[in-house]
Amino acid sequence: MLLAAGPAGAADTPPKPRVEVEIPGPEHGGEAGSGHTLVPAAGARAESAGRLSEAQRAADGAVAKMVDNGPTADRLDVVVIGDGYTTAELDRFHADARQKWAEVTAVEPYTTYRDLFNVWTVDAVSRDSGVSGDPDRAAVRDTALGSYFWCEEIERLLCIDQPKVDAYVAKAPAADLVIVLANSAKYGGAGYNERSATLGYEGISTASAGHAKSGQVAIHETGHSLGKLADEYLYPGLPDYEKYTGPEPAESNSSTLPADRMAAERAKWYRWLGEQSPDGGTVGAYEGGGYFATGLYRPTDNSIMRVLGKPFNLPGVEAMIAGFHRHARTVTPLTPTDRTLRARHTARVAVPRLAGADGRQLVVRWYLDGRELKRFAGRTEVAVAELWLFDLRTHRLSVTAEDRTPSVRDPKIADSLRSRADWAVRL
Repeated sequence: MLLAAGPAGAADTPPKPRVEVEIPGPEHGGEAGSGHTLVPAAGARAESAGRLSEAQRAADGAVAKMVDNGPTADRLDVVVIGDGYTTAELDRFHADARQKWAEVTAVEPYTTYRDLFNVWTVDAVSRDSGVSGDPDRAAVRDTALGSYFWCEEIERLLCIDQPKVDAYVAKAPAADLVIVLANSAKYGGAGYNERSATLGYEGISTASAGHAKSGQVAIHETGHSLGKLADEYLYPGLPDYEKYTGPEPAESNSSTLPADRMAAERAKWYRWLGEQSPDGGTVGAYEGGGYFATGLYRPTDNSIMRVLGKPFNLPGVEAMIAGFHRHARTVTPLTPTDRTLRARHTARVAVPRLAGADGRQLVVRWYLDGRELKRFAGRTEVAVAELWLFDLRTHRLSVTAEDRTPSVRDPKIADSLRSRADWAVRL
C-alpha cells in the first residue's frame, strides 16, 4: 500500500509515494526483524548518471527459466532479479540466484514442495558493480534497481526503486513472488510485503547475495507474503508496545487467547497444541509477539518468524503450504481439455513429485461421471478405450490430485489442497 508523504504546503512539490517495509533484525542479534518503516517507493538515490552502452542494452532484461517445473499457470512463479551486476558479472548473478534458491529450498516446507515452483531470472545490467551504501554510507553506485543500504538511516535496511523493479518483473511471466539480490556481501535486506496491484506478485524480498544470512532473511519475508504470517518477535521495554489491547489479529500465528481458552474455543492453532514442533519444544501459547511484550501469544518459543536460522513452527508450516497451493495446481492436463476425446485418445496429466523425507506423494484418483475408477488410482494417463463405454452418450472423465499432508489439520485448508482436470469423452 502506497502512502503519500511530503512537505506540507509545498504546492510545487508533489508528495512522494512511500511504502511500508520490514526491517531485518541486527546482523549479530537473534531476532528475525526489528519492525517496519515507511520508505520512498522510488528509492532515494540520484538518477542514473548515464545510459547503458549498446552491448549493455543487448544483455539487459534477458529472461531465463532457472527452475522449470511446468506451465506458469500451474506453478508458483518466483522471479529473481540482481542489482549491482555489470554485464561481465551476469554469470555470477545466475550462480548467486541458484545458491539462494538452494538455501530457500533447504527449509521445510519448501523442501517437500520444491516441484510446485518455477524460478525465473531477469538480467538487470548496472553501470557500476556493487550497490550504494557498501562499504560505507558515502558509497554511491549507479545500478539498475537503485538498491541502497542506510535506507531511512538504518544501515542494514536494503531498499530499492520499486517502479524500476516492477519494470523488470513485467518481463517475466506472471510473477507470484520477487527476490532482489544485491551484489554485496554486506548484511541487509527488506520485506516489501504488500501485494502488487498491477503485477499481482505477493511481495518483494531484498537480500545481499554474498551474505550467509540473506537466504534466511528472504525465507522470513516469504512467511509474510506467502504464509500471511505475523512477526513473532517483540519490543521489550518500548512503552508503546508493552501490552496489546486490540482485537483478535487476522494472522493465523497470532492470538489474544492463552492455550486453555484457545482449546476451549477451538480457535487459531488449537489443533496443534501439545505437539512437538520442528523449531523445538511443544506448540502452546507463548506470550509476546506481533511486537508486543504482553497481550498477544505466539505458537512456539522460537520459529523463523521470530529468530533467523530456525524452521517454521507447525502452524507456520500449515500456513505456508496453504500459500503454496493458492498459486500452484497439482494437476496439469497434457491432453487438451477443450475437445471431446474419442476411443483412440488418451487423457494424460502431469503431477508434481513431493520431496519430503517421508516419501509421501500426491493421491491421484480418476472418475467417470462422478464415480471413482479405483483401478486407475495413481496413474497419470488413462486411455478412453479403457473406460468400457457401451453407449453413444458423452461422459465426463475427471482426475484429481490431492495433497493429504499430515502438516495440515485445518479442514478448510485441506479442502484447498486438491486440483482437478476434466474431459468430455465418448465412443
